[in-house]
Order: sequence, then structure tokens, then C-alpha cells
Amino acid sequence: MPITKPFMAARRFTATAGDGTGVGAAYNILATATTNDIGVAATAFPTAPAYYNLYINAQIQSADTSTVTTTVITIPDGDTLDPATPIVIEFVVN
Repeated sequence: MPITKPFMAARRFTATAGDGTGVGAAYNILATATTNDIGVAATAFPTAPAYYNLYINAQIQSADTSTVTTTVITIPDGDTLDPATPIVIEFVVN
């Protein structure tokens, strides 16, 4: 019988497009530029999440829209977004 992990939870991080740096394919938002669920500055994104969702202006994005590590999310051409555009990264962890 396979082992089923008994715990699933979400960790959400928020920022705006103006919090990012770089241009074109090199546009990214550092984990330290985001705030976490309790409203304090984040230090890192979760290690080895089951998956993550990216929301730009409250619209979920397809998987090919971004890449993520524990320190940064890269959103190619995200620099073309209005600086006030809200960005939410939701990690599902187990």
C-alpha cells in the first residue's frame, strides 16, 4: 500500500509587478520582495512544494508562464505589466 501524506496546506506570497526587477526573459520577483500570509516580509519560498499557482491580477496563469526557486519567481516579460498589477504565488505543500 502506498504511503499517503496526511497533510496538505497552502502558502501564499503577494507582491506587485513593480516589485520585480529585470526586463524581458530576465524579469523576476525575489522572495524577499513579497509578503507572506501573515503580512510580513518573506525570507524564502517553500522548498519542494507539491505544486504552485501564479495569479496575475487575480487570473490564474498557465504552467509555462513562470519558473520558481526558493529565492525567486521568474515571469518572462513581466516587466510589461503595469507596476500596480497584483501578483500572488500560491504554493501547495505537503
